Amino acid sequence: MTAPTGPAARFALDPAFAVGEVDPRLFGSFVEHLGRCVYTGIHEPGHPTADEAGLRTDVLALIRELGVTTIRYPGGNFVSGYRWEDGVGPVEQRPRRLDLAWRSTETNRFGLAEYMAFLKKIGPHAEPMMAVNLGTRGVAEALDLQEYANHPGGTELSERRVAHGDKEPYGIRLWCLGNEMDGPWQLGHKTAREYGRLAAETARAMRQMDRDVELVACGSSGRSMETFAEWEATVLAEAYDDVDYISLHAYYEERDGDRDSFLASAVDMEAFIEEVVATCDHVGARLKSSKRINLSFDEWNVWYLSRYQHQAATQPLDWPEAPRLLEDSYSVTDAVVFGSLLIALLRHADRVTVACLAQLVNVIAPIMTEPGGPAWRQTTFFPFAQASRHGRGRVLDVRVDSPTYTTAAYGEVPLLHATAVRGDDGAVTVFAVNRDRHAPLPLEVSLRGLDLTRVVEHSALADADPDARNTLDDPERVTPHAVPTTTLTDGVLRAVLEPMSWNVIRLGAAGEGPRPSDGRK
Repeated sequence: MTAPTGPAARFALDPAFAVGEVDPRLFGSFVEHLGRCVYTGIHEPGHPTADEAGLRTDVLALIRELGVTTIRYPGGNFVSGYRWEDGVGPVEQRPRRLDLAWRSTETNRFGLAEYMAFLKKIGPHAEPMMAVNLGTRGVAEALDLQEYANHPGGTELSERRVAHGDKEPYGIRLWCLGNEMDGPWQLGHKTAREYGRLAAETARAMRQMDRDVELVACGSSGRSMETFAEWEATVLAEAYDDVDYISLHAYYEERDGDRDSFLASAVDMEAFIEEVVATCDHVGARLKSSKRINLSFDEWNVWYLSRYQHQAATQPLDWPEAPRLLEDSYSVTDAVVFGSLLIALLRHADRVTVACLAQLVNVIAPIMTEPGGPAWRQTTFFPFAQASRHGRGRVLDVRVDSPTYTTAAYGEVPLLHATAVRGDDGAVTVFAVNRDRHAPLPLEVSLRGLDLTRVVEHSALADADPDARNTLDDPERVTPHAVPTTTLTDGVLRAVLEPMSWNVIRLGAAGEGPRPSDGRK
């Protein structure tokens, strides 16, 4: 690696200055009936690794390694035309339906019971996040689903669940009140006032059945929407007292070869978060409410949406089952941007308390599979797994003093994007991205009031080929590697961040042994 010649980036860490606690739900994901996410992704009866329920155990192992917590289901655009009753009861009796959202045929072989069983096999930390259809349906159908899923028994719907094989209620606490209802592409698209009234009515009805449910209202499906901010303000004016969260969705891609702007995508994400927080708090102030609305960033990722839009314009309406859709292959560049988006979420952990990587398998996903064949990790798998494993605790306030570079989309941007999390044991993990495509970046971190004496590990994801990626033929082409030169002396951490790199630097007290790492080289 070329020796650094430019000025260092710096920041200080002090336990007295913190952002807030990380909610485990920040490391959520998303399973939608879209393309091959479900079928030949997580569910493939007949696969050599399939269990008795048809779940791919090779995929389950990777999901556990990834460390996802909350998993949002069943959509996404799919939910706005979904009849939940189609996905319960004997599989052989379930109807086939047209999925208008993704121009596919839905077999309903995988439904609510299979989803809940899937979560149990991931582990006790996997929590359901269920979306209800407020596009083509409404209050009554949401209540029916809630009663079927959560009521112990003694009613027609709860006894129907029992008859279907699940005596114990599912206990779903976290519910999405529809999906992207601001989008003209959405079945049942509504104005902000129409949706706000419906969301409030649905929320009040669901709380009459269970006052402890947690409810997410639809925010804007992107910061670039013409109705952004006005949508949130209008929806919350109707539903502020009835909901707990408002959602945000954001996807990023490299456009027109402008890689410098792409690497700064988190600038937009952080501005989006801060603007939604300001809107929520403004509505709360107008209502003279002491309640605080938190944010559910329940769709985020790198997604080459422009490629899909071109594909969709020419796609024949032959209604295939589980077609190959949105199967982006992620490069090292994509993984570095992805890591920066994770940093943005952690930097706002005081208000972003739910987040869902969209999606989990095959569809713009960290895990890929081949029908009848192997499963493998994409480049984006590693930043998520490392953040989920080492990003639990209290986010410290990080204010960087960094060299900058010029971008077409965002102007002057710091080369360093960073955050730090202090665990319950006092150990600290620094997550850092060097946005410089060509030069290494020296980093100095002053540690104040922290009993840290050693570098446990410095792991980096970077490559001489910024377009390198993991594929079916070469599934381990890109993995994190160790950086042995990082030091901690006299309360100052000194490191060199490789060009265009994602870095995880773990710091501990003297005598602390290394914990398991996600570095694979």
